[in-house]
Amino acid sequence: MIERFKIVGQYILPKHLLSRLTGRFAAARAGWFTQVAIRAFIRNFSVDMSEAASPDPKSYKTFNDFFTRPLKEGARPLLAEGNQLAHPVDGTVSQAGPIHAGTIVQAKNHDYSVAALLGGDQALAAEFDGGEFATIYLAPRDYHRIHMPCDGVLREMIYIPGDLFSVNPLTAQHVPNLFARNERVVAVFDTEQGPFTIVLVGATIVASIETVWAGTVTPPRGPGIHRWSYPKEGVNAVTLKRGEEMGRFKLGSTIVMTFPKDTVKWENDLVPGQTTRMGTVLGQWDS
Repeated sequence: MIERFKIVGQYILPKHLLSRLTGRFAAARAGWFTQVAIRAFIRNFSVDMSEAASPDPKSYKTFNDFFTRPLKEGARPLLAEGNQLAHPVDGTVSQAGPIHAGTIVQAKNHDYSVAALLGGDQALAAEFDGGEFATIYLAPRDYHRIHMPCDGVLREMIYIPGDLFSVNPLTAQHVPNLFARNERVVAVFDTEQGPFTIVLVGATIVASIETVWAGTVTPPRGPGIHRWSYPKEGVNAVTLKRGEEMGRFKLGSTIVMTFPKDTVKWENDLVPGQTTRMGTVLGQWDS
């Protein structure tokens, strides 16, 4: 019954308004109030500050500074090498596996289409038919910068407006098409083995989604889908190496990765509920 109320409440709450208000507070230099909020967050979510480049909460002037804190040098060594892919985030595996008939598993009895996830782009979705996907949830306690699983050249970025439901496991089990209905930013990369996507999914009180090449993508939030294309080479090309930062959430959320058919093989421990650590081995190229 309690779970039902939590889900129904999310349909009723003014989620965009809450997110805007949260964003204003998170970006504000609110002095002692910011410090109280940071310390309460650390305590309530058991945040390990010993890994932070600046472990002292007093060093953060805004809540956003704290939430997107960098880690100490060497805190996340890049263990993936050769033809291996690296975990892009600290988090928990929500789902992972094959893409069947153009659909991705969200939770038991809930699937959604790759085309819907990618903003209705059927041609782009077709590049991942029969491929593999992985969905990783970033809890509030986690490190919230997103890194590259492999070398890649940015082909396109797509902003897709949408709702802002929570993306925690309970919501994923009960809200249909969750990751394809929430606001999100799709990054499409090309590699020597083929394309792949990293989808940064927004959520309730996620105040901002940023990328290293464009800065803040959202907010502001627009009514329609926006697309940006990038050249393969030249001064405007965006080329990132495995392990490099590609984006971040200002308040946590979820990422979804898609890869084409017969290109990747996940590690055996990539199963729902498994914790992930940025830089460790995610899988390997299968070709």
